[in-house]
Amino acid sequence: MSTSAMIWIMVSIAAYLLLTIFIGAMFMKKNNNSEDYFLGGRSLNGFVAALSAGASDMSGWMLMGLPGSVYALGTGQVWIGIGLMLGTIANWLFIAGPLRKYTIKANNSLTLPEFFVNRYRDDKKILLGVSSAVIVLFFVVYTASAFASGGKLFNSVFGMDYHIALIVIALVILIYTFMGGFLAVCTTDFIQGLLMIVAVLAVPIIALMILGSGNVSSSLAATGVDPASFLDPMQENGTRITAVSIISSLAWGLGYFGMPHILVRFMAIKDNQELKKSKTIAIVWVVLGLTFACIIGVVGRAYLASSGVIDDSEKVFIEMIKKVFTVDHNMAILAGLFIAAILAAIMSTADSQLLVASSAVSEDLYKGLVKKDAEEGKVLNVGRTATIVVAIIALFIAWDPNSSIMGLVSDAWAGFGAAFGPLVLCSLFWKRTNFAGALAGIISGALTVIIWDYIPCMGGATPGSATGLYSLAPGFFISLLLIIIVSLCTKAPSSDIVKEFEEVKAEN
Repeated sequence: MSTSAMIWIMVSIAAYLLLTIFIGAMFMKKNNNSEDYFLGGRSLNGFVAALSAGASDMSGWMLMGLPGSVYALGTGQVWIGIGLMLGTIANWLFIAGPLRKYTIKANNSLTLPEFFVNRYRDDKKILLGVSSAVIVLFFVVYTASAFASGGKLFNSVFGMDYHIALIVIALVILIYTFMGGFLAVCTTDFIQGLLMIVAVLAVPIIALMILGSGNVSSSLAATGVDPASFLDPMQENGTRITAVSIISSLAWGLGYFGMPHILVRFMAIKDNQELKKSKTIAIVWVVLGLTFACIIGVVGRAYLASSGVIDDSEKVFIEMIKKVFTVDHNMAILAGLFIAAILAAIMSTADSQLLVASSAVSEDLYKGLVKKDAEEGKVLNVGRTATIVVAIIALFIAWDPNSSIMGLVSDAWAGFGAAFGPLVLCSLFWKRTNFAGALAGIISGALTVIIWDYIPCMGGATPGSATGLYSLAPGFFISLLLIIIVSLCTKAPSSDIVKEFEEVKAEN
């Protein structure tokens, strides 16, 4: 890479980082209370809500993790993208509206744990404590995946030490999240969402034009794979894909129903008119984004063939940008913008995760359990302190430069999807759900994922390793089953809970 190209890339990224800090400072004075800081006063417009939800959802995973999997194993990995598309569409069509209305009706709940408490009249705040602990646990892992993405990005582009890069990324995200809260996060996510979609569309199209569509097969063959099997979605790494693998991939879509950092966007949308606008924008964004993320993996494998197979498949998009745009120094500014898009993808998820984790600590655990009469200023300070602590712990988890972005994301995604997804669905659509069922669902979902992925209880292997089944699938259905069984075997919800449910249902 030429010196001038490197300078332009550095200038672009530096300008982007400064912009995010400026946005954080701009919104700092608008946070007068915890509702402003954690939910933006429920004032999001449709465009910001849609793109910030998409950006915070997909993260560096869409531009690094998914393309890297397709690059390494072939188009059999597209089933994950299909599962996520279906999950996104279902989430916006069936969950967004009812959840927004129900959280307002349930004593203006600001967080998912607070909604569970108000929905089931949990005066002892047991659901609050359990669900907040789950959020902090899995968001630490999720945030670590974003930091690992940032470390790999800076290491690949600038040759920067991976650990220094981790610290730089963490500091910038901390600064604007710490200062600006939810509105700063959503505004930066909106910009990040625009950058991401432009980059994910432009780079593979330009690379394919340079390569020539007729040269794809021969270029793939030059990398040591059979083009026919690589391009066959029913094969994975040259072997026939199994039903378990397809089920595991599609199961990723179930995770959406339990993602706190996505669901909070639904809760914050200003009104129903903006919600309708958000649905269309968000669905189009995610369909285009995931489709072209998979295309990046295929085109990248062919386009980079002359360079040999890259050591870290998750860097395929970065290497494509460097090769396409840094040959001519006049195009280096575009390289800077598109690499900034990858950074944007990383930051858009990390900031949302930090904010939701800090809200779980300050709004739910501190104000909800420890000091119920805490002043707003104190709650904000606790939340900001929690943001720093979560970031530091995530930094340690991501410290290993060999950390797999895909692995870290899949663990956290499964944890949230299994613990909260079934309960969100039952809370919105089944009036017989009660407190006991809700508690059983959260605990069983989270424990199933932990046991499935980490406890070697099947001949020295974990259930996940032994079966090849993604932990979200058994976790989700075990949680759902226990919610139904426990709710039916215990006392029915009170008349006021049922009345509230019917009132919300009548408004839909």
